[in-house]
Amino acid sequence: MIGVPSERGKVVCLGRTYCDIIFTGLHEMPVLGRERFAQDVTITAGGGAYITAAHLASLGRPAALLTRLGTDPLSRSLDPELEASGIDLSFIERSVDAGPQPTIALIKGGERAFVSRRAGISRPADLEQALAARDVGHLHIAEFATLKDNPDVIAIARSFGLTISLDPSWDDQLIRQDTDFFEICAGVDVFFPNVEEGQALTGESSAEAILRRLQERFPLVVLKRGERGAMASYGSNSVSVEALPVNVVDTTGAGDAFNAGFLHSWLRTSDLGRSLAAGIEAGALSVQSAGGAPPRLFR
Repeated sequence: MIGVPSERGKVVCLGRTYCDIIFTGLHEMPVLGRERFAQDVTITAGGGAYITAAHLASLGRPAALLTRLGTDPLSRSLDPELEASGIDLSFIERSVDAGPQPTIALIKGGERAFVSRRAGISRPADLEQALAARDVGHLHIAEFATLKDNPDVIAIARSFGLTISLDPSWDDQLIRQDTDFFEICAGVDVFFPNVEEGQALTGESSAEAILRRLQERFPLVVLKRGERGAMASYGSNSVSVEALPVNVVDTTGAGDAFNAGFLHSWLRTSDLGRSLAAGIEAGALSVQSAGGAPPRLFR
């Protein structure tokens, strides 16, 4: 079992935090030399670590954000949302070289395009302090890029008795070209790829084959399939759950919201079917509004 004691129920979410500028209602995607106009724009905090932590907090699970943020106006514009999120912000490092980190998202129907700026250093100064906290029982790493920058973080988390999950978060260069991917990920308990990531990592095309191959590397594999729901394998137990029918506005961060729903249930129950259903419910909530975090009054 991967569950954690209730007195150590807090989840630390490690990763970069972005300022998402999301354009929706586009009739056409931009092309070089042409201007396009969107019907709506939403500016919100983004990045898998923040989105997962925000959904965990909304579900009543204590969650801390372990990240670096800039001191520039764009980074500071996220402060009201972060402070209203219910997340433990005590492990956020503020530094001039950490920002700005904007993501521009263009949404047209089911199509999405992104442009992001990623700051260089991803290791927060309080990393070990956060993982050593007495109420922390689980570390969620929101992107492989952060793990690659900090390959010792799994060993540190293990030394404090934490369980660990990882969402690889699509990065074409790192996932397709990094020959050390599985070696760097050794020690991860729960692996959260989507189908595209799973295909790139295994060379397999079917969801069943992807799960089989990835289970050779990870104890628990949760494969996110978008509108087709999700599948998971743990030991000899495999479960599939269908997606919920909802009005989709923006799928940005839906996978990170799913991670939160799954982890909140799994750390409490170790029930694969219930945890998949909880993940799908959290993901379905996320796609019904722009941005990945739970819909709130301040957004």
